[in-house]
Amino acid sequence: MVMRKKKTGIRSKILACETVIKEMLPLLPQECEYRTLESGLHLYPEKLHNALQDLIDETTVETDMIILAFGLCANAVIGLRARASTLIIPRIDDCIGMFLGSREHYREQLRHEPGTYFLSKGWIEAGITLVDEFKEMEARFGKKQAEKVQRAMLKNYTRLAYIDMGHDDQETYYDFARKSAQQLNLRYDEIKGTTELLKKMIHGPHENGFVMCPPGTAVRHEDFGIM
Repeated sequence: MVMRKKKTGIRSKILACETVIKEMLPLLPQECEYRTLESGLHLYPEKLHNALQDLIDETTVETDMIILAFGLCANAVIGLRARASTLIIPRIDDCIGMFLGSREHYREQLRHEPGTYFLSKGWIEAGITLVDEFKEMEARFGKKQAEKVQRAMLKNYTRLAYIDMGHDDQETYYDFARKSAQQLNLRYDEIKGTTELLKKMIHGPHENGFVMCPPGTAVRHEDFGIM
């Protein structure tokens, strides 16, 4: 997503995936323009990294600050750099932390129940849930092989948690999440999400809870507290 703040001296742009933009759209100023990356790129971290770097290279000349609405996302952001812009990234592990408000709240959920698979309205609409993945697998390899892979992938999961971001029209998504939990043989739960971090990404301040890389500086593991 590309965002232009036309009434200030600082030119800002935001890059986001389809899953996150669905939650950000109601919060964006009316004059904002945006572009998105496919949510499915999260399944291929190297491709996601390359797609992000291409967008950064395209936009860095005409902006002062590029905000990436991503977390570490399987290290896809590591090594990214902008020649002429400051890169700003929320200091979170992945997009789940974005919807829960912080890395700490996300990790608190995992301490409570480590084997949790999270769903949101955006993931369901993007069609990148485990249920969608298993349907595709069954079509390609047959039911028996798909079930074998499913058992292996889910062996450490115990709960499916739907993140409620406060939308009015969620019953369809609740229903999908409940049925998915039943199909995957997981306990179903609902968690209240928050737009707090999304708002801070758009409006700032970015001093606390964000990685800030000056022009020409690459994003490092250390920036996320990983040594």
